[in-house]
Amino acid sequence: MDTGKIYQSLSGFYDVVSNGKTFRTRARGNFRKKNITPLVGDLVEFQIEDGDKGYILKVLPRRNSLVRPPIANIDQAIVVTATTQPEFSSNLLDRQLVALEVNKIKPLIYFSKTDLLNQDMEKHFEEVAKGYQRIGYDVIFPKQAFDQESLDHLRQLFSNKENVIMGQTGAGKSTLLNHLAPELNLKTGEISTALNRGKHTTRKVALLSVNDGLIADTPGFSSYDTFTIDFRDLTKYFPEFMRASVKCRFRGCVHVNEPGCEVKKQVADKQIMSSRYQNYLQMYTEIKNRKPKY
Repeated sequence: MDTGKIYQSLSGFYDVVSNGKTFRTRARGNFRKKNITPLVGDLVEFQIEDGDKGYILKVLPRRNSLVRPPIANIDQAIVVTATTQPEFSSNLLDRQLVALEVNKIKPLIYFSKTDLLNQDMEKHFEEVAKGYQRIGYDVIFPKQAFDQESLDHLRQLFSNKENVIMGQTGAGKSTLLNHLAPELNLKTGEISTALNRGKHTTRKVALLSVNDGLIADTPGFSSYDTFTIDFRDLTKYFPEFMRASVKCRFRGCVHVNEPGCEVKKQVADKQIMSSRYQNYLQMYTEIKNRKPKY
């Protein structure tokens, strides 16, 4: 029996890489009975029965997994965030960051379309980028679109990690992927339409090697539904709130109406971005008011 990682899934076949070799495998029939679907990124135990073909016998425990793209054990996600066209939304960015924090995936924020900004807007977004850097996020703010320096920086951050790319339609995910891995030659713009037409079954998901790291070739990931968490836990997914909350008067402070709240104090002192706090309040209210699913 061998252990390897699934690098590609296509119509019921799984390409498993073990010790630098690729084996084409199928999942044993009992997986379906147990309702287990192997995912790209899964570590598996498999058995070779015919040269380079075999069967997956066991899926090892996952650290995390996503639905779109269907992939497991992700280390980090590059959040491609348009500064313009489509218009920047701090609310969407913060939802994406919370979704990643919930899934224990490290976010990298990549600002796209920065070359389309006038000087004032560029200054504004540089401040926004600095704000997210202060929280502790890795932020890339290219002066020129897809300049070498930004791409090299990104490739460095890729090393020895499994990566996905996410962001809203039109933010430039596919273009960024093409710059990082030109061998992909993704047709930009065609991808999102293909994803939305019920073609999920035939869609290939694969991990590609880029600079000693791996990247999923599907710029999918649109599950920003952070609302499977308890409203009292939302604050845990805002790193700067967690740091400030040790000075809150009440333990378990949710930074809404409590007196002696350090988070609100830091928002007032501009140490915490007010946009982050407003987005927090909006998500908090949504989660608190959602109807329970029975």
